[in-house]
Amino acid sequence: MITNPSVFSERVKDARKQLGLTQEELAHELGVSFATINRWENAKTTPFKLARKQFDAFCKKMEKQKKLKLPPKDEEVAG
Repeated sequence: MITNPSVFSERVKDARKQLGLTQEELAHELGVSFATINRWENAKTTPFKLARKQFDAFCKKMEKQKKLKLPPKDEEVAG
């Protein structure tokens, strides 16, 4: 699990940009508010467990469809 907010922030931005989505569109896909995505991307907050699961499941689905390529999470854990 990514514990560093700035690392998670970069992961969210990277996923959104690769998919060509706006923050509002990604928020809709995940069932969260635009403000939530904005706070994640600006490293103001990190998601609660449920939202994190939704983000991870969404990314996994997009990776299976060959629409997204993110580095493995274990490579991103920073202290």
